[in-house]
Amino acid sequence: MIAFLANLRRLDRRWIFLMVGLLVVAPLLTGFHIAPVKPGSRAKGFYDAIEKLKPGSTVLLAGDYDPGTIAENYPMHLAAARQLMARNIKIIGVELYPGGPPLADQVLHLAGAEYKKREGYDYVNLGYKSGNEAVMSAMGSAGIPRTYPADRSGTPVGRIPVMKGIENFSQIAMIVSVSARYPGTKEWVQQVVSRYHVPMIAGVTAVSAPEYYPYLQAGQLQGLLGGMAGAAEYEVLVNHPALATRGMDAQSLAHIFIALMILLGNLAALPQRSPGARQS
Repeated sequence: MIAFLANLRRLDRRWIFLMVGLLVVAPLLTGFHIAPVKPGSRAKGFYDAIEKLKPGSTVLLAGDYDPGTIAENYPMHLAAARQLMARNIKIIGVELYPGGPPLADQVLHLAGAEYKKREGYDYVNLGYKSGNEAVMSAMGSAGIPRTYPADRSGTPVGRIPVMKGIENFSQIAMIVSVSARYPGTKEWVQQVVSRYHVPMIAGVTAVSAPEYYPYLQAGQLQGLLGGMAGAAEYEVLVNHPALATRGMDAQSLAHIFIALMILLGNLAALPQRSPGARQS
């Protein structure tokens, strides 16, 4: 044991870095799972809210995030699009982050290809519009077509079949908010849910999730996904484990290994400290 600890003290730290890298990459590439993911009540609320929607109804899918939080927000955004399309729910995508439209395009096109949905007929991405809360308010007062007169590619909304009959929030069955911070879920609740009483569910970053628990308890949110863990739970519910599930496995393996190295590092340091401790 003493010899092992002595060798451990001489271990090049680059080997530790390499091991951490391998433990992170392996689950992402292979889909290896170390433990089953058990969905919680908040994720189930998110899933059940979509399951209760009538096929053919229309939802507003707000992708209010950018590449900075892609690891947390993108998996839940994609899983939500998959569940909505599997239920034959029409999707109107909007983004209040300048970096959001390309990510929303990728989500909608990927899910659309999987479920054989047509852009313009089953889903549309209206894209980014600056103004934050003013945009949300205008969609209810002035109307969605006036606020977004054309989609992301420049096609007038009057020529987009999925937008037929959509004037304001009265024709929206639910808001699905996937957000990083501001503007996002909190503002959708304050500007739309509280004024127009549209049902809403949300997926947010882990660090901001506790901020939205009061909205969940008050019934202003019917479901909530918090960070990568919430996204992984939701992926299990939609029966499509993907990026978040693999990310949780990678994160867990790395944490276990780092904790083990901390323990062994402290054990390896004990022989060095013990002579000084006896002299004192």
